[in-house]
Amino acid sequence: MGRSAVNGQLDLLLLASLGAGEAHGYALIARVHERSGARLELQEGSVYPALHKLEAAGWATSRWADDDAGRRRVYSLTPGGRTELERRRREWHGFASAVHGVLGAAQ
Repeated sequence: MGRSAVNGQLDLLLLASLGAGEAHGYALIARVHERSGARLELQEGSVYPALHKLEAAGWATSRWADDDAGRRRVYSLTPGGRTELERRRREWHGFASAVHGVLGAAQ
């Protein structure tokens, strides 16, 4: 999938990935890659600004955590983030259904 399509849905992808549990930025990138069957590649340069945006909106929170690799910022969803994830998930499914209808009609 093209980079512009991914960037257009980056907030949704990050919210959904955080819905699977807290993680640091690199782990979120890996989670999206794995869950997409290696079809989506998130760029570090876009992920961290997007995470900061989710925090500013009140949809994610972060804390510093120490692990074997050192100190990392770990992100998690807030209750408002879970609500936003569900809203965007419904919106996405409606959009995908509409596109599928158009594509099916074109056959």
